[in-house]
Amino acid sequence: MNSRLNSTLRVLGWMAFYFLLSAPAFFTADAKNPDSFLIRNARVFDGHKLLSQAEVWVESGKIKAVGPNLKVSSDVKVIDAAGDTLLPGFIDSHTHTWGDALKQAEIFGVTTELDMFTDVKFAQQTKALQDQGKALDQADLRSAGTLATAPGGHGTEYGIPIPTLSSPSEAQAWVDARVAEGSDYIKIVIDDASAYGGHTPTLDDATLKALIDAAHKRGKLAVVHIGTQKDARKVIDAGADGLAHLFADTAPTADFGSFVAAHHAFVVPTLSVLESIAGSGAGASLTTDPHLSPYLTTENANNLKQTFPKFSTSLSEKYAEQTVALLKAAHVPVLAGTDAPNPGTAHGVSIHRELELLVRSGMTPAEALSAATSAAAAAFHLDDRGVIAPGKRADLVLVKGDPTQDILATRDIVSVWKLGVEDDRAAYRAAVEKSKAEAAEQAKASAPSGAALDLISDFEEGQPTSKFGTGWMVSTDSIAGGKSAGEMKVVDGGANGGKHALEVTGLIDGGLPYAWSGVMFSPGKQAFVPIDLSSRKSISFFTRGDGQTYRVLIFTAAGGRIPAQQTFTAGSDWKKVTIPFTAFNGTDGHDISAILFVGGPTAGKFNFQVDEIKLE
Repeated sequence: MNSRLNSTLRVLGWMAFYFLLSAPAFFTADAKNPDSFLIRNARVFDGHKLLSQAEVWVESGKIKAVGPNLKVSSDVKVIDAAGDTLLPGFIDSHTHTWGDALKQAEIFGVTTELDMFTDVKFAQQTKALQDQGKALDQADLRSAGTLATAPGGHGTEYGIPIPTLSSPSEAQAWVDARVAEGSDYIKIVIDDASAYGGHTPTLDDATLKALIDAAHKRGKLAVVHIGTQKDARKVIDAGADGLAHLFADTAPTADFGSFVAAHHAFVVPTLSVLESIAGSGAGASLTTDPHLSPYLTTENANNLKQTFPKFSTSLSEKYAEQTVALLKAAHVPVLAGTDAPNPGTAHGVSIHRELELLVRSGMTPAEALSAATSAAAAAFHLDDRGVIAPGKRADLVLVKGDPTQDILATRDIVSVWKLGVEDDRAAYRAAVEKSKAEAAEQAKASAPSGAALDLISDFEEGQPTSKFGTGWMVSTDSIAGGKSAGEMKVVDGGANGGKHALEVTGLIDGGLPYAWSGVMFSPGKQAFVPIDLSSRKSISFFTRGDGQTYRVLIFTAAGGRIPAQQTFTAGSDWKKVTIPFTAFNGTDGHDISAILFVGGPTAGKFNFQVDEIKLE
């Protein structure tokens, strides 16, 4: 899910949302509060400043005392942290949470996630566990639950039915329903997709204002997703408490910082996802950091390497970085948020890239650390965390080195505690390594060999089956909120005198900039399980049709949720098309999880046939 046109984002996320919802958690066992402990000889960044001569005493999940030379009884465990720095647990102020995301987050030092749109039942169940003192091996969750959007607007594209709004008169009842569901704050979407070269319905100005007023009437913050600088100014002027993103469409006006400051709003820039949207994402750098990579699942590592599809408009993350500098100069609260798990991001680990980008934007390392701790807690009225002080939650991160001098030091994590309970990062790392090994074995065991790999389908049996894998199925953008339609059927008259071919027909709707409709095949025994097909170097097929240009999409494990694509033209006569695997973003075929033949993104009717689909 996202914030920033997440369908466009999640794009080509195709079925990924469903797989992520069912992603297995590595650990779900509840931990018990340990005995008291004292951390000595560490630098202590308390959320605001560095304390060079301080010790921290934790008891029963809270910080009991902070100061030099604390006197404790002999039964209190003492941790010698010489050379290390103790920080408050990080707060990621913009995520979308499901599956085992909260576990992933805590491993990388994020002890609180502020979710901006997820399944309400998931949020309710998670918070119920938290209230019972359970789930201590997962980040704490606060959530907006369902976001406020127009019918057909951003947020409606994920296949989850959500209540939308069409007029100001609906605002109070809508907000009251969210409060009843347990929303901790209200998330509003103002984004017509114009920044990305598209068009999506969005709330009108009167409904925006009514929603903000309704949220305030119930004592809730109103946080607004925007896509353009124009929208940013509009929602701040309407009384929004905070922006859920910055903009990348235009350079900021010189007065933008003072304008936001005058309205006493906060900003969550989400620089990590903005650089991915602009096409220059650097999430991949996290996958090569030796302090982080051993804890990354294959899926998360692959997602960090992705960027969003190229948009038709000119977007630049530099505009957002310039805006952060203006906000800092105007003393606007800037909060660290990643918008994980959009392409180029992942839960937990991306907070470290976000901190790096905040510093690149002109903040000092200490200011960036505050953005991920005390500033976030203050903006969202989380009075029990975000600082290291007596009476506060013992949500803590111990790192080597001094991140107030070098922000990259946050990545070298020694220990993470939630409510005084230390996370078993070693066990998690071992589980990740085991999972990777098992996946490799599964792919190897499932892969056909020898001549069995040559032919995928010739349809001579009169059915849309395949010689290996899952067979063919219809795939459309309806899974992402699109309205494209398609169907397939085996028809008489195949290539080279064959009996049959597979005909693919349908209508591409113009509502999405990445629309698709067609057919999909997975080479494994289960959909989207990556299979090693590297013994073959290309895919070939015969095609004919209405003369239009179509696409072959290939999903790989390395490519994550975004497929590589090549085009072909389906003329009136049968023609053989051969495309080397290397044409699909350089893959060698060792981790292919799905192959699709599709129409789109150009709107309109389509009709083509394929036959004798082979690997060569």
